[in-house]
Amino acid sequence: MSDLFQAAGFEKETPRPLADRLRPQTLDEVVGQDHLLGEGAPLSRMLKAGRLSSIVFWGPPGVGKTTIARLLAGHAALEFEQISAIFSGVADLRKVFERAKARRTTGKGTLLFVDEIHRFNKAQQDGFLPHVESGLITLIGATTENPSFELNAALLSRAQVFTLNRLDDGALELLLVRAESEEGRKLPLTGEARKTLRAMADGDGRFVLNLAEEIFAEPEDRALIEPQELGDIVQRRAPIYDKGQESHYNMASALQKSIRGSDVDAALYWAARMLAGGEDPKFVLRRLVVIASEDVGNADPQALPMAIAAKDAYEFLGQPEGEIAIGQLVAYLGSAPKSNRAYAAFKKAKAVARETGSLPPPPHAMNAPTKLMKSLGYSDGYVYDHDTDGGFAGLNYFPPGMDRQDFYQPSNYGFDKEIRKRLDYWRRLREEKESGS
Repeated sequence: MSDLFQAAGFEKETPRPLADRLRPQTLDEVVGQDHLLGEGAPLSRMLKAGRLSSIVFWGPPGVGKTTIARLLAGHAALEFEQISAIFSGVADLRKVFERAKARRTTGKGTLLFVDEIHRFNKAQQDGFLPHVESGLITLIGATTENPSFELNAALLSRAQVFTLNRLDDGALELLLVRAESEEGRKLPLTGEARKTLRAMADGDGRFVLNLAEEIFAEPEDRALIEPQELGDIVQRRAPIYDKGQESHYNMASALQKSIRGSDVDAALYWAARMLAGGEDPKFVLRRLVVIASEDVGNADPQALPMAIAAKDAYEFLGQPEGEIAIGQLVAYLGSAPKSNRAYAAFKKAKAVARETGSLPPPPHAMNAPTKLMKSLGYSDGYVYDHDTDGGFAGLNYFPPGMDRQDFYQPSNYGFDKEIRKRLDYWRRLREEKESGS
């Protein structure tokens, strides 16, 4: 790469960004992806076997997808072609395929790297298939979105999907050490500020190097930078969060499972992450209302009114005060006793309802507002529960000929325990009345 800059006469006139100067020149220099590139890892085995199949790299920004693709092309002695699905169309692909055909006549293969491949529509993705199958190109696609959702099944069946990890703290520190070696001096940071800088990068190697470059631009004789000063020098990276795609659903799932698992602090963290990432607070509140019924249920009957109250409070207060009600609700639901028995009972009831079709209610369960309906037996045998001793007549309200079902079996947690006592009491009375005792 540096030779190209020198040949173009730009080496002195246009300083290259630090992240570009530190781009790995060999696969051994790639950090944070040992699960793919280490000894015995999938890509290492592939290169040792002398074959390179089509690949989809799935991972967050700044973890080395483009760099690894370029280095793989060099290892496999393939010409590297790169396009972006954001800026390229059918005409650009046609030119790439024409160059690949011309190259093939000279015995040279082509590796086509497609950044943001999920941005291509179905027809464009299908356009790769014949060229991948014929071996004209080796395709490496890069995506930040879940390939299962965003890429055609036909394309996925012809490529191996490899997941690249966000860079951990150790990998980011290694990049900072390399940056200091490249610049010939230490970053003017205290230990805590250095730790904060890595956290601000949020697993993005390119971003941490860009942050380091901004700090290197500070006067060399300045005092060491403290964590609170970093915000004045560099801009904090917004958390990676796509409201319309996988992270949206992953964090909603993490929020619900944290509450279900009574991990209040984790639940507060995921709710905060969603809101910090720009999620619509009403989406969070809708999920919390679901949780109040599905996961807390009748173990704490106040959970659902609390959720509705938090929704109303948010709508009344707006931002930012409305988020206080969200935090209160998350803490309440996380610490509440849990029972999904009512939710599970209703699922069972729906399944049985589908199986039993159009069975009518028993006569005593139907009203008889007209003489005709009364003559047909509507309301026959009905006993008004409030007029009986104990306020319980013990009638069976399932369709005639259908066995009674025990859908609802409350747990022994929270208020569910009291409901279980009531059901057991009514079940015993019903059995006594049915037996005539």
